[in-house]
Amino acid sequence: MFLHVTDIRYTEGYKFEVTFNDGTLKEVDFEQELYGDVFAPLKDLQVFRQAALNQETCTIEWPNGADFAPEYLHEIGQEISRTK
Repeated sequence: MFLHVTDIRYTEGYKFEVTFNDGTLKEVDFEQELYGDVFAPLKDLQVFRQAALNQETCTIEWPNGADFAPEYLHEIGQEISRTK
């Protein structure tokens, strides 16, 4: 099964809740991941919060084209339980 991101929700700081097509919900903290030319602009929280789910690539993406592979997000994320 290929992992896909199906939903994202900004929470705080450099964190998003990320839902995957395998049913897991993980909190991904990007703070330590924002290095290199394409990710450096995302250190500005106003820019960071502009992330969206790209329906074609099935992952989180920013307006400057920065993105992360769903498999990597799944690996670095901390699983959280759903509350309703």
